[in-house]
Amino acid sequence: MGRFRRVLVPLCWFALPILLGARRLPAEQAPSSKQPTAELRVLLTDDATPSLRDVLASECDQAFSRRGKARDAVKTADDVGAWQAERRQFFLRQLGEFPARTPLAATTVGRLAGEGYRIEKIVFESQPHHHLTATLYLPDAPPPYPGVIVPCGHGPTGKATATYQQASILLALNGIAALCYDPIGQGERSQMFGLSIPKSAAEPAAGQAPPAPLGPTSEHTLMGVGAILVGRNTATYRIYDGMRALDYLASRPDIDPRRLGCTGNSGGGTLTAYLMALDERIVCAAPSCYLTTFARLLDQKGPQDAEQNIFGQIAFGMDQADYVLMRAPKPTCILSAKRDEIFDIAGAWEVFREAKQFYGRLGHPERVDLVEADEPHGFSMPLRVGAVRWMRRWLLDRDDAITEPDFAIRTDRELFSTPDGQVMRLPGELSVFDLNRQEAERLAKLRSAGPEAKDARKLMEAVRATIGVAPLEDLPELSSKKVGTIQRDGYRIEKLLLGADEALPLPALAFIPQAPDGDVYLYLDGEGKEAASAADGPIEQLVHQGHLVLAVDLRGCGETARGANASQRTSGQRAGRFGPEVEPFFLAYLLGKSLVGIRTEDALRCERFLATFERPDGQTRRIHVVGVGSAGLPALHAAAIAPEQIATLTLRRSLRTWRDLFDTADGGQYLGETVHGALQVYDLPDLVRLAGTERVVQEEPLLAD
Repeated sequence: MGRFRRVLVPLCWFALPILLGARRLPAEQAPSSKQPTAELRVLLTDDATPSLRDVLASECDQAFSRRGKARDAVKTADDVGAWQAERRQFFLRQLGEFPARTPLAATTVGRLAGEGYRIEKIVFESQPHHHLTATLYLPDAPPPYPGVIVPCGHGPTGKATATYQQASILLALNGIAALCYDPIGQGERSQMFGLSIPKSAAEPAAGQAPPAPLGPTSEHTLMGVGAILVGRNTATYRIYDGMRALDYLASRPDIDPRRLGCTGNSGGGTLTAYLMALDERIVCAAPSCYLTTFARLLDQKGPQDAEQNIFGQIAFGMDQADYVLMRAPKPTCILSAKRDEIFDIAGAWEVFREAKQFYGRLGHPERVDLVEADEPHGFSMPLRVGAVRWMRRWLLDRDDAITEPDFAIRTDRELFSTPDGQVMRLPGELSVFDLNRQEAERLAKLRSAGPEAKDARKLMEAVRATIGVAPLEDLPELSSKKVGTIQRDGYRIEKLLLGADEALPLPALAFIPQAPDGDVYLYLDGEGKEAASAADGPIEQLVHQGHLVLAVDLRGCGETARGANASQRTSGQRAGRFGPEVEPFFLAYLLGKSLVGIRTEDALRCERFLATFERPDGQTRRIHVVGVGSAGLPALHAAAIAPEQIATLTLRRSLRTWRDLFDTADGGQYLGETVHGALQVYDLPDLVRLAGTERVVQEEPLLAD
């Protein structure tokens, strides 16, 4: 499909805070006021060198091609079964282990009467002290009824949103009970209260719920920071909530547990797709305004919020179509909007075609269908009607035309299941942030008792494997190409391309004093090599002391962040609530990689290159490394994996421990510095010990007390 266009659009308008929530860094974190000039650029404006984002996009294209060939080799029912089993096992493994089932402690807190239906307002615990709020719409008819869960899309009002009320009422009027619930971060379940934000800080207006500090997609990605570190995903919690909602329906005597379904739109469509792939109890499913292909989604919009990116799924070959294929031949209807500006309709038809082939091989092509509405993104009336017709066909054995009448829509407060409209105001309530923190604490205890705690060599190997760095002996040597020279007072700057023959070479500046003293420095700055290269800057001060300094743009930093044709490099401030690296981070994440791992390989190779640079005798030397900002973690990982290559390591404005990210609403700024499942193996202080505590200096650590 070619390289994806350089466009990053949030999941929906609720995700705007991701792009607009920029926060100015403290003054000491700002780049030098002496702006570097264009003379320090290594890549030429007419150079075809791509950015890291372009390279990752190309890797995704290759993975899509591999998946297509593997899918085309599926010919028999046995082949289909093997395909399904592989993807279910992978999906569950990447989500992390679900909690043990505990009592729901369900309570009906109120009842409302409607015309032809009735409402129960429900609250129950999906985990101890972690409540789920829901509205149950019941037919005015003798039970038992089929039951359908309706997870909401990314809207701040959750289950009170008009379109989800309309879909739920329409189900009830047509003989099907509907449990519409608030996913985390929505409606009454904003998890942000209590995370560096007092629970009483946001007082509601009269008759209204307390305003959530963030929109749903921003909150989902923020809670994803901690989830990623402990080897989970925001989706882990959302899927488990949906499974517990099914538990609740199945536990009621007026619901037939053999006739359960699921339908939801947008983010609720995501949840429907995930749940229908993993929970065998869902007989009938209708995901709306979500299913397309990753190729089209990434090409047109870019990665979405944290829950919609499963670690390594593109590299493994699990595309969105697989959520349908995993459940074949159970009845599934893909609901799509022709003018959907997020999830491309052409991709939906590609998913449908794949599904038809798989269902056909299992002898039931009639059990998968697609409804296309000439509408924009949203749970529009044609899609709601399509969902209910599909449920009637497979849960009630009635295949008839229905219409949607006008409904009375209730206010948020009328549908509250909690006294104050937010679960985090309940005594002792635990948020997802709390659950992530508890898991981090549990993992810390396990690590302290594990074999790696006493064996440095085992821990080094475990760290290397966790971040995906190749064995040291397999890392290729860096070639270099000199592309220019700049003369300054007392020293010269050589412009270098390291690995010039590779897909993404590393632009570098070698600062060479007239009489080098033998000590050499590798200077790595997350803002790029130019940030400290101005006259009188930190690098020049080292050079005037007689030290040779090599400043390098790690992949995705400096010039490689935006490619050779960018008119100027990005500013020194982290752009938006999740930093300027949110798109390449999630592309790497989908490929089973991390930016930390990618850049650690760069740092290790640069250290090896610098050890003999400007040494005609070929003798190696140990070097001093400086890691600044987001380059600090790659520098630290490199020092821990190969401590023999360095003399000292100075970390400046770098994280001191990942566990600091669990207690702050600013943790999203460090999304690009997380590693999936890292806390199952180590934390940053462990790396300091591996590198040699006496050799590591930490200056102005971030989030330090």
